[in-house]
Amino acid sequence: MIKLAPSILSADFARLLEDVKKVESAGCEYLHIDVMDGHFVPNITLGPGIVKSLRKDVNMVFDAHLMIENPNNYIKDFVDAGCDIIVVHQEACKHLHRTIQNIKSYGIKAGVSLNPATPIETIKHVIQDLDMVLIMTVNPGFGGQSFIESMIPKIKELKEFIDKNDLTVDIQVDGGIKPDNVAEVVKAGANVIVAGSAIFNSDDIPTTVELFRNNSNL
Repeated sequence: MIKLAPSILSADFARLLEDVKKVESAGCEYLHIDVMDGHFVPNITLGPGIVKSLRKDVNMVFDAHLMIENPNNYIKDFVDAGCDIIVVHQEACKHLHRTIQNIKSYGIKAGVSLNPATPIETIKHVIQDLDMVLIMTVNPGFGGQSFIESMIPKIKELKEFIDKNDLTVDIQVDGGIKPDNVAEVVKAGANVIVAGSAIFNSDDIPTTVELFRNNSNL
């Protein structure tokens, strides 16, 4: 069974809580919180203050995707804001193992994200400490991009490595995922699906969420 993680990047920030409550009511399990600093990626989004304000009224799993430089400096802030999972980028961490241990020291889940050009070999020696690996299926920074088809073999490779080593690690995918291609990534091994514009920009969010689930029920 997949878990759906609507990406806050595609929500209407003037009606943020209202939009988030819509996806919560539709049964989505995670809220994917895109944090961008304008340095690691060419965009700026939100900080822990907004996360904290949402936490009071939302019961979804808060999944913070830190697309920022020096993420270690901000982990406590996002933990204090109420995040349940913090995902950092392999490319942004000088000492990745130390950053993972920092996240887990707060009693929450830790994940690592890989950009499209970053091979899974870069995390094979720390994956046993992870709860989730996020495979970017677009280049990070902006919503509404097209899915990169060449990421399918990468997802399969990661799934095979996890199974071979008897690990319990979720595979999350983020970028260009829609009802018409979700089956492809789920078949490859993904089980946590980030979808931004496909869900938040839908005219009928509950129907779209149901379509995601039906199409991924392989």
